[in-house]
Amino acid sequence: MDWKGRWVVITGASSGFGAATAEAFAGVGAGVILGARRLDRLAEVAGRCRAGGTPTEFHPLDVASTASVAAFVDRVRSISPRVDVLINNAGGAHGLDPVATGRDEDWEAMVQSNLLGLARVTRAMLPLLPHHAGASLLNIGSIAGHQAYEGGAIYCGVKAAERSITQALRLELNGTGIRVGSLDPGMALTEFSDVRFRGDTARAAQVYRGVEPLVARDIAETLLWMASRPPHVNIDEIVLKPTDQAAIHKVHRRAAG
Repeated sequence: MDWKGRWVVITGASSGFGAATAEAFAGVGAGVILGARRLDRLAEVAGRCRAGGTPTEFHPLDVASTASVAAFVDRVRSISPRVDVLINNAGGAHGLDPVATGRDEDWEAMVQSNLLGLARVTRAMLPLLPHHAGASLLNIGSIAGHQAYEGGAIYCGVKAAERSITQALRLELNGTGIRVGSLDPGMALTEFSDVRFRGDTARAAQVYRGVEPLVARDIAETLLWMASRPPHVNIDEIVLKPTDQAAIHKVHRRAAG
């Protein structure tokens, strides 16, 4: 696919999957419009994308705020009336507490970013996605949306809801030519665990002890592949796990040596 003249919008683009995906699309010549809350980090990502001469724009975005989403989409519309790819990446996990001791602020943050935020951004962006032109709407899910685990009730719940939203959108947009898909990663080495454990880097490192996990580049390359299929091909769902992870509870760990 020739990406010149096409625009890709990525939420949560200040780090991790979002930042790597921005650089991947910029690397093939697509224009990228990036949104996130951390403007300093977003500016760094935009700078790397621009280094190759690719059109790059960024704007603050808090998907938990309808007003912020509206302002972001207004900015997108001022740059281009047409967006060829929307990647809903913003989200994350907060805490690993069982329901009995869970905190409202953690639950609300996960519902707002992973669930309602995805719906808000999609609703606002849909008028900009062209029909019958191979446009793509790609959502970042998780294997947590396929299988629950202790301490992950709310995160697993919102990621299962993301799968349902994606499946409903696939039905609702059938006939428009807009492709709808979900990429559901397993263990991936990003800031995810640092955020979940509130900056406890030692605890976060234990998640990946003895394992070769996915990295952000793996996710970015897969998203680029999904969006690059011919217009008549829709990748509904991909579950992507490291070779060391057979399931949420089945992980091969090498002994320290």
